[in-house]
Amino acid sequence: MDEIVRKAMAKWPDVPFAYGWLALDARGRWLLKGDPITNPAVVAFIGRNYAVDERGRWYFQNGPQRVFVTLDATPWILSLDEAGRLATHVGTPAGAVREAWLDDAGRVLFVTDVGPGILVDRDLAALVQRLVDAAGHPLDDAAITRWIEGAGPDEAPWIALADGRLRLGRLPQGPAGARFGFDPDPRPDVGEPEC
Repeated sequence: MDEIVRKAMAKWPDVPFAYGWLALDARGRWLLKGDPITNPAVVAFIGRNYAVDERGRWYFQNGPQRVFVTLDATPWILSLDEAGRLATHVGTPAGAVREAWLDDAGRVLFVTDVGPGILVDRDLAALVQRLVDAAGHPLDDAAITRWIEGAGPDEAPWIALADGRLRLGRLPQGPAGARFGFDPDPRPDVGEPEC
């Protein structure tokens, strides 16, 4: 968090929270009331001051005001580099990857050191090239299609990443937020003042 933000929080501790203003879309873009924020300095400032509270609500600390973020998918939108490392939409490493899931919409969700995130759609083709069988051999299109169409968990592909291989599972139906501990659409508590 920026030092200027810490000082503002100390100076004005009781600023009401803001809800419904800021969103993060599935491509890692910040949206203000539905419009993309394109100024690089503003985007970087939001990224440096993006955090989560104890209730799994992600927010941007804008000086003394906490602005809760509506999440189109997950708190992190991840990209995959050529070496097989994941990075967040704010440009920081995602760290170790503990789980990988395919959801009903065809998105790949990873649980990483920084939290849950989906792989940005433009990197799905590169991810497919990293799918291997249990022995580490690349999978052909037929094997991938068989698994997507319902082959059992024993045929689940593995993903070869920079830090090793990880089995790709099918995400059980239900809200990802509840399963992975984040609130995709924070709202004020009853009687809470808001901006």
